[in-house]
Amino acid sequence: MSNLSLVHLNGLRAVEAVARLGSLQAAASELGVSIGAVSQQVIKAEAQLGHPVFQRLPKGMVPLDTARPMLARLTDGFRSLSEAVAVGRPRDDKLLTISVAPVFAARFLVHRLDRFTALHPEIRLRIDATTALADFVTDGVDIGIRVGAGKWQGVNADLLLPQLVFPVCAPALAERLREPKDILNLPTIIDGHAMFSWDVWLRCVGLEGRQMQVRHVFNEASLCLDATIRGEGVMIAWQTLADYPLAQGKLVEPFATRAATGFGHYFVTPAGIRQPPKVKAFHRWLTQELEALQPE
Repeated sequence: MSNLSLVHLNGLRAVEAVARLGSLQAAASELGVSIGAVSQQVIKAEAQLGHPVFQRLPKGMVPLDTARPMLARLTDGFRSLSEAVAVGRPRDDKLLTISVAPVFAARFLVHRLDRFTALHPEIRLRIDATTALADFVTDGVDIGIRVGAGKWQGVNADLLLPQLVFPVCAPALAERLREPKDILNLPTIIDGHAMFSWDVWLRCVGLEGRQMQVRHVFNEASLCLDATIRGEGVMIAWQTLADYPLAQGKLVEPFATRAATGFGHYFVTPAGIRQPPKVKAFHRWLTQELEALQPE
């Protein structure tokens, strides 16, 4: 390991983070330092290595082909170090860390957490609201709740709820809807990042290929929902997104038809690890909460 004395460890961390994340800004955010500090660490590491690692381009820092074998080993090495630290640190049996998409956390989970607390006051929750897939070892995450096809590598993915989609709108707009084809005359709110399109539902009601009248396009489902509640148009939603405003009467589901997207809500845990009681308790509770959203 004498080679480690040739280059400062902080410099290698900076080099690895920039290469993996693709930018100085992303690396600075992960490492918790300034962009300037990351840049200086990279420059020092390149000087100590005796050759450049990156090509500086207008679009960012691009690893040189000659540096890629080293960078791959750095990533493996820092992952192993992170795993070693995680194994060495004691885990808090009363703290449950959940990685979940922001829209699920804000539109479904937060309205129900008091019920879990009432059942399990001894368990404290830490919600990590992110769209990034969690690394269960290095991120200190116990549970992931994700929407998708459930085919993620290296994890157990237990299907909680198949995703069904359906139109929702404000009560005033619903008065203009008598049959499914009437929806073609309403302005629509589009989620530009959705994994499905209106065609999924239109196909189920015999309107496949028909065009909707787009009013607004957002890149986040919560923004679409807020605009829909305000009466800006109709959107296609799913159970966990629309359940709370439907129950409050802020939204209306004008038609009974719901269409399956082929995706689902999954309870994701690390493979090959026996789950502690806190994880099992949350799984039981969440399963019961989602059962209420299942079609009868």
